[in-house]
Amino acid sequence: MSDDQNALSNLIAHSRNKNGFQHDFEKHVREVARLAEIFAGKFNAAESAYLAGLIHDAGKVHPDFQAYLGKCEQEPERKHRGPDHKGAGALLAPNDPLAYIIAGHHGGLMNKAELKNWLSEKGATQQTLDSMKRFRKSGLVDESTNKPDLPDFVMKSTDPLVGELFLRMLFSTLVDADFLDTEAHFEPVESEKRKFGINLEQLWDCLKEDQKTLLTSTNIKLKHIRDEIYQNCIDAALSSPGFFKLTVPTGGGKTRSGLAFALNHAIKYGMDRVIVAIPYTSIIEQTADVYRGIFDKLDQRIVLEHHSAVDGDDDESGDGKSWSRLAAENWESPVVVTTTVQLFESLFSNKTSKCRKLHNIANSVVILDEAQTLPSEYLEPILDALRQLVAYYRATVVFCTATQPALTNGPHLKGIQEDIREIIPEPARLFRELKRVEYHQQSTGETWDWNKVSEEMWLEDQVLAVLNTKKDAVALLDKLEDKDALHLSTLLCGAHRRDVLAKVRKALGEGKPCRLVATQVVEAGVDIDFPVVLRALGPLDRIVQAAGRCNREGRLLPGFGRMVVFNPAEGDQPVGAYRSGTDTASALMGVEGFDFHNPSTYETYFNRLYQAVPTDVYRIQPLRQSFCFKDVGEKFKIIKDMSVPVVVRYYGLDGKNHAVDEILARAKYQQPITVMRRLQPYIVNISKYYLKQYESDGLLIPLFTGLWEWGGMYDPVKGIVASAIDPDRLVLGG
Repeated sequence: MSDDQNALSNLIAHSRNKNGFQHDFEKHVREVARLAEIFAGKFNAAESAYLAGLIHDAGKVHPDFQAYLGKCEQEPERKHRGPDHKGAGALLAPNDPLAYIIAGHHGGLMNKAELKNWLSEKGATQQTLDSMKRFRKSGLVDESTNKPDLPDFVMKSTDPLVGELFLRMLFSTLVDADFLDTEAHFEPVESEKRKFGINLEQLWDCLKEDQKTLLTSTNIKLKHIRDEIYQNCIDAALSSPGFFKLTVPTGGGKTRSGLAFALNHAIKYGMDRVIVAIPYTSIIEQTADVYRGIFDKLDQRIVLEHHSAVDGDDDESGDGKSWSRLAAENWESPVVVTTTVQLFESLFSNKTSKCRKLHNIANSVVILDEAQTLPSEYLEPILDALRQLVAYYRATVVFCTATQPALTNGPHLKGIQEDIREIIPEPARLFRELKRVEYHQQSTGETWDWNKVSEEMWLEDQVLAVLNTKKDAVALLDKLEDKDALHLSTLLCGAHRRDVLAKVRKALGEGKPCRLVATQVVEAGVDIDFPVVLRALGPLDRIVQAAGRCNREGRLLPGFGRMVVFNPAEGDQPVGAYRSGTDTASALMGVEGFDFHNPSTYETYFNRLYQAVPTDVYRIQPLRQSFCFKDVGEKFKIIKDMSVPVVVRYYGLDGKNHAVDEILARAKYQQPITVMRRLQPYIVNISKYYLKQYESDGLLIPLFTGLWEWGGMYDPVKGIVASAIDPDRLVLGG
């Protein structure tokens, strides 16, 4: 062994762990290289990822960095700042992709111009040059490993977007590998929690057995149709990977049937996991509960539920992070149930924490539930990313909804060029056979004021009214003058909404009177079943989703539920795409022969809608073409950072739940992040633009940085109340 290699063997990558062991430098970079190589092998970039792992910490060979690590050990109570260790590796990189990902493996991917300037600055420092020289002499890299070929699909493509997404995926492999090996050094207990041996074949066996135990529906016809859909999904799973549509009317059992397709397809084609992305937290919780009920007999860790309400749950064992928190970092789980926001904001982020999971999307089945809710203002970049995941990263994507959007290439949308195959042979027949509601539309020009809507509600013992805004919902509640009426909107905290839904289900199940006034939060997957639904005119897909709360289980057959679409004489429409959708729906519903029960109606609707709204509002695609990773990450925000969390004193529908008081009483003795997690069910998000005004008015009481308590009224029906403030201005969301 040469003197240089002897010197390398004495270097460390990280300071001592809890057991007193230092992290050997050579072992670290070789293990990171090995892991990154495995991860990138799914998309033919193993050699590039391996080299990135070897050279990513090249700057740590410098004596100054080793001295910094020594200080960290000698003075652990002080925070030390070490010299740069990324520049040497980035300058050693033989191509741009490796330079980008090594420069960004702490801190995130840079814009192209920023990276160029950064590399120039690093190349001018003696410390970086010395590090490069020392590393070259180490023997870790040689001519055979220093010039890896990029995958053919990157080399042969003339589309810069292909290289851009490849760089993100490659970045993911390095970041995750580095995190995992560093964690194994500092937190071996947590590292061990990640390991378990469940394969997809076992999950499929479990689902098959569970399917046999389903109780026979009171509606034999409905059960027969659900069984048919389930079998269609199993049959279609044998088809080659690519794009699929699962067009199933509400109540058709798509949650279980979609999973049956995904598991069979993944097994057939050697895929790693199933990722289900859903737009609403309420449906995520519902879906995750269904899956856990199927798989918990195998292992509680099979289903990862990843969204804001569960992200970072405490570990009850008291020895660090829970499995769910660990798995949420990189989606290393056979079944992931997450938000559409989490999925796509990760794909377009430049941050290490969000990008880390990307390589685990490769070689997976991705189900996009309620696909009609894909945000139109980001639709073009989203569809491009999905196209590439299918074309180059061995993914299969399933668009799952009753109202399929028109996502293929057209005159008004640069969409998916490939064929999107329908899983269900005859969706139109299913819609006819599963018809459970009759739609009633107003005559052209006819409008209803809140008095009229209230009168219509009083004619029914069980009725749901869905309005477009929170202001309208509150106005109708006031006009209704029903002391037993219930309300659902984001004016209520999560715990309150769950309690209201439980009360609604109980009343409906027992045949008792139940009048519910709600906003769109009640739509798309919320499992309630009214005989009559009144829906204010809105986007067509929202109307159909509201209809899914009407005669949902077909209990009124051979009769039908009554779905009334009315044009409000009062109130305002939400702006933007929502208003465009409403106008498009109104025009289409006036066309002779319009049919809510024909699936092709929705393709026509979305084609018209995409003429009216831009599908790349923030010019994400040009930024991606220019490799402006930081700018893309800042602009691609499906949920804008326009709200602040506010804790409300909600005591349950019976006034006996004082959990929020107990949490707040102990808050000063706990870390803010722990308090935030426990308070999540009692939080309402209010607009941050009026924060100072609300504080000066005494409506907000600061608890700690980033969290306030609501100092105004919290009504047991209406939720947050501020008499002089429009609730749509006060609280964000539906």
